[in-house]
Amino acid sequence: MTDTTTQQARHDGRTPDETREVRITRNWLDHAEGSVLVEFGRTRVLCAASFTEGVPRWLKGKGTGWVTAEYEMLPRSTNTRSDRESRKGKVGGRTHEISRLVGRSLRAIIDTKALGENTIVLDCDVLQADGGTRTASITGAYVALVDAIEDARAKGLIAKDAKPLTGSVAAVSVGIVNGQPVIDLDYPEDSTAETDMNVVMTGDGRFVEVQGTAENGAFDRAMLDALLDKATVGCAALTAAQQAALATTPRAREL
Repeated sequence: MTDTTTQQARHDGRTPDETREVRITRNWLDHAEGSVLVEFGRTRVLCAASFTEGVPRWLKGKGTGWVTAEYEMLPRSTNTRSDRESRKGKVGGRTHEISRLVGRSLRAIIDTKALGENTIVLDCDVLQADGGTRTASITGAYVALVDAIEDARAKGLIAKDAKPLTGSVAAVSVGIVNGQPVIDLDYPEDSTAETDMNVVMTGDGRFVEVQGTAENGAFDRAMLDALLDKATVGCAALTAAQQAALATTPRAREL
């Protein structure tokens, strides 16, 4: 780890180990079985979980369920407008890759047999982007997933004693900015980082996925260890935020 006596303050005043303020608001939508507005600082993502009976054709009759995700950025989530991908007639490579990442991350903590032949789709729409949209999506989608499962249990769509969730999952970005490892990069840091990494972890501290790229010069094993150490602490803090959100009484949905 970097010696704390030599750490530099970041452009927004945070220490290298400090995440942005995290806010998780449940039942943000009235109609979705589970929905969360998750905010990592100025990054805001709406995660909606839809529970439907039945599974894709290739899973029918196998007694197992399915969890998947779709990610997209709204046209004015950034400082300039981007065209809707639906208008272009195809999903962009980045959007497809992040959708797959969110889905993989959630399936890492799901027992699909306990889910029964049901499908849960997590729609993650970026309302405002300031770095870390994929990590915010994963962190918020987990909470929406929990609420969707409990909604289905209350409606008798899954057994009362079924345990589809095997754990929790959260994600955080880390990187090397101005020569030092930092956590939870915002856009100014993400766009200039020497190394950028996204780390997905379970609530009990296991790794689900690590995506890291040297943008400006290779990094050594010691720096990799420092980044993973920061990600471990960051994901633990996000897990605590998820559990705190789930422990509160959410806004009543108007159905």
